[in-house]
Amino acid sequence: MTVYFIGAGPGAADLMTVRGQRLLSRCRVCLYAGSIMPDALLALCPSDAKVIDTGPLTLDQIVTELTDADAAGQDVARLHSGDPSLYSALAEQCRRLDALGIGYEIVPGVPAFAAAAAALKRELTVPGVAQTVTLTRVATLSTPMPPGEDLPALAHSGATLVLHLAAAQIAAVVPQLLEGGYRPETPAAVVAFASWPQQTVLRGTLSDITGQMHDANITKTAVIIVGDVLAAEGFTDSYLYSAARRGRGLH
Repeated sequence: MTVYFIGAGPGAADLMTVRGQRLLSRCRVCLYAGSIMPDALLALCPSDAKVIDTGPLTLDQIVTELTDADAAGQDVARLHSGDPSLYSALAEQCRRLDALGIGYEIVPGVPAFAAAAAALKRELTVPGVAQTVTLTRVATLSTPMPPGEDLPALAHSGATLVLHLAAAQIAAVVPQLLEGGYRPETPAAVVAFASWPQQTVLRGTLSDITGQMHDANITKTAVIIVGDVLAAEGFTDSYLYSAARRGRGLH
């Protein structure tokens, strides 16, 4: 028996990997977070599978379901939106399974920030503009940020910044980014429900993105991207496909 932690992708069913779909279609037990998992993905489960919404469950209850499946010799598909390596509570589940001696594998998925960048039709690393992407979130009462990871400190480099789980706090986020060194005219964008039918895309700057989000009533399930790459023009072509590189015989 194996627990498969599967990245379900940002929402669209066809953005789950082929491996993830194959495993989901044969696992006899499926655990998922109901509020952010589209029905089209759950339809891939076997018709007689035990399908469990983990939204109302505690960690102990989730682990009990995994333990029961292990005792019955049943493989489990544990679906996480996006990619399991980001904001998925994966680590605490793996720690419990390690202690119990239950085997598991991790299947990566398309992260929400990648789907957001695709919706914006933008590369997040542009030559001469930004070669660093910072993925972060904001502090909450339940999940404080570690020392040195406050937004002003992270904004200091001026690199591309991607904020998850921060839409409801945008009014507090923007002043911290400006404090860290971004300018009021720094490009900013928001993609809510990336790849879902109700996807919403906002483009602006730090000076107006808060108002745009309030007007659109975007308070959750959104990725905020900040940085000059969002409006980059006139940048130098990369060396990868340059004539100079080809001329040196580097193929």
